[in-house]
Amino acid sequence: MSIAAACIAGIANAVGLADVDAIYGKETPAFVDQAIAQDTVGLAVVCPAVVVLALLARRGSLAAHLAWLGTLAFTVYNYVIYTVSIHVGPLFLLWVAVLGLSLYALIGGSAVLDRHVVAARLQHSRATLAGWFLVIAAALFAALWLRDLIPAISSGRVPTGARELGLPSSPVHVLDLAVFLPATAIAGIQLIRRQPPGYLIGPGMLVFLGLTGLPILLTPFIADARGEPPGWPLLLPMAAIVLASITLAVRLLRTDRTFVEAP
Repeated sequence: MSIAAACIAGIANAVGLADVDAIYGKETPAFVDQAIAQDTVGLAVVCPAVVVLALLARRGSLAAHLAWLGTLAFTVYNYVIYTVSIHVGPLFLLWVAVLGLSLYALIGGSAVLDRHVVAARLQHSRATLAGWFLVIAAALFAALWLRDLIPAISSGRVPTGARELGLPSSPVHVLDLAVFLPATAIAGIQLIRRQPPGYLIGPGMLVFLGLTGLPILLTPFIADARGEPPGWPLLLPMAAIVLASITLAVRLLRTDRTFVEAP
């Protein structure tokens, strides 16, 4: 399912990049910039990563399996946004297919793992630093979104993050505050305490966080090329988050060097 989702997503990404006006012509300029960045990262990084990690996981690599879950979580997150935020058009049903396939692959790929076995395999990893990073990252992003939301709610206006996208509310705010950031914080706390659930979901959350930063890094360059305000100040802090996320994910998973026969 995940490989099928990656192939469909890659086709949709390529079509979106080839004809931006036809696919994203009804969206705001800020939304178009972000969509181009998402499609570029999806086509160049995420789709190939899903396929490669799925194949390695099938060979029995626990590290690949856990990282693969992170790429699937990233795909589910982004295709929720694609399907509920962009006007229905030629790619809509493809986006729905990617969302469904990725979601069920994520559920099934998580269910087949025993958290105690995972913890036993990774228990020598340096998990505390990764755990604190996840907790701090969750707190910082929550504070950033609440800084936009609370004044907007108090004054009765549309939050800036939603207004720039031409939406009544931001799906990023909803998904982050309701799902992603609590899950990130829980994973971090579990890693700090060296509890099995932390080893099961922590690496995937680090991969998710690293992948999430890539389109954000690319968006200012796209905006600048399209003659729009680029938002350069985001580059340095986001680059630091991406680098730290990927580095900590590798450190957390590098003790798993054993391949076992896949069921």
